[in-house]
Amino acid sequence: MGQVTWWRGGVIYQVYPRSLMDSNGDGVGDLQGIIAKLDYIASLNVDAIWISPFFKSPMKDFGYDISDYLEIDPLFGTMADFDQLIEQAHLRNIKVVIDQVLSHTSDQHAWFEQSRQSRDNDKADWYVWADPKDDGSAPNNWLAIFGGCAWEWEPRRQQYYLHNFLKSQPDLNFHCPQVRQAVLNNVEFWLKKGVDGFRLDAITFCYHDEQLRDNPAKPKDKRQGRGFSEDNPYAYQYHYYNNTRPQTVGFIEELRALINRYPGAVTLGEVSSEDSLATMAEYTQGNDRLHMAYSFELLTDDFSAAYIRQTVEELEASIGDGWPCWAIGNHDVKRVASRWGKQDVNPTMVKMLNAMLFSLRGSVCSYQGEELGLTEASIEFSQLQDPFGIAFWPMFKGRDGCRTPMPWLQNATNAGFSDVEPWLPIASEHNNSAVDVQEADSDSILNSYRHFLAWRKQQTVLIDGEIQFVDSHPNVLAFVRTLDTQRMLVLFNLSVQQSKFELVEFKVNTVLDEHGLVAGYKDKQQANTIVLPGFSSFYALID
Repeated sequence: MGQVTWWRGGVIYQVYPRSLMDSNGDGVGDLQGIIAKLDYIASLNVDAIWISPFFKSPMKDFGYDISDYLEIDPLFGTMADFDQLIEQAHLRNIKVVIDQVLSHTSDQHAWFEQSRQSRDNDKADWYVWADPKDDGSAPNNWLAIFGGCAWEWEPRRQQYYLHNFLKSQPDLNFHCPQVRQAVLNNVEFWLKKGVDGFRLDAITFCYHDEQLRDNPAKPKDKRQGRGFSEDNPYAYQYHYYNNTRPQTVGFIEELRALINRYPGAVTLGEVSSEDSLATMAEYTQGNDRLHMAYSFELLTDDFSAAYIRQTVEELEASIGDGWPCWAIGNHDVKRVASRWGKQDVNPTMVKMLNAMLFSLRGSVCSYQGEELGLTEASIEFSQLQDPFGIAFWPMFKGRDGCRTPMPWLQNATNAGFSDVEPWLPIASEHNNSAVDVQEADSDSILNSYRHFLAWRKQQTVLIDGEIQFVDSHPNVLAFVRTLDTQRMLVLFNLSVQQSKFELVEFKVNTVLDEHGLVAGYKDKQQANTIVLPGFSSFYALID
């Protein structure tokens, strides 16, 4: 993988810093904790880490509410710690991607504290302000994802401000040129620090409709949750006017022009829109937009060969020369082992799911703990930290269940994460999945993950090849990856039941079995049949 295109087909390991490793005994993970675990991360054979926010923040939304984009929150350490992290990661050939939350700030950011004072100060237009209706009510019907009206009254200005998330997360006004320039200046600060790229949080939310038109209602049968549950009123609207506005593409092009001055730096957009796959394609077209984008389309409860095929094919049909990034888990959704494994979490299934993700065309984000097969932790209401979960309990229990600390040592205090009680409890069942337990087991999920990614680095067809899906049994996800003259047939049995795949149009040349998974095999009695045991995979070069 060339230095400039390292991200194409790269595997990016998402670090949630609060929960990776506590180095200073305060119960919260930190930058020195990440540095202490870089050898472990390097052993996974990933290409990069993406670190969730560590900037100065009142932590109302755990760092996604930034009060100073250019400062490290003392909870996580110092700027010297960050400089050391960059240096140590690069020594291990690990790229460093950091979160950027561009669409909104904390209400404690100096920009907002000035903007809210009056209608005629230097920052008066830096946020989205609007007059009330004649009856004093909010300017329109827009809703916030975290519940309730998206507008909050500010008595000093006698106006409402817009917040698409918490009311403590006011939206910046990207229609204001000074805002765009200030945001780009903040991004360049980190480029000069040597970061290798940015994961762009909520990038679809930068612009709003200046006419403040109401969002139309969405029929009940069309409501679906992507990053929020379907009983959230947010699902009751088409969000045409409060996000994914046409002007966003222009800002993305401004951002890319800056990034291009730093060869090898990359942009990864988080896309959430009415048609996320179409927006992913639009935002990654050509060489002047985002390098890659990912959506919540595989972060759903839907889990079938047909759904995965439809999702990938739909994107492939529209993305052109754009580049996808796939994820099956992150810090916002229930852990994939529980979400797709339901009640019966099967280690064989988890190994297969990781391999499936790593075999799709595109880059990959893999969330910390997926290499251990961690399940969703059960958190009592009294232990909840996530404001999203507190607001929507008990129907939606929030995002804390996937954010609990990493278990490092089975028999140590707090599984080796911290010497004191951690910010979220460690699930007792996670102790059995601790890193030290899995390192000692050659057949563990962890060692399968490492083994597979080491093998994948040698298979350029999996990194750079095209993808074409093949009809098969409903339980079997089947596709061919093609690069130049090389063709690789890839099969996954997504069921616990044995399935078969008929080699109608393919002639197997070489069966590849170097990937540490339960493998399918050719039937000795029926030469054109591949037998796929439950949760198995099959890789073969074909003529």
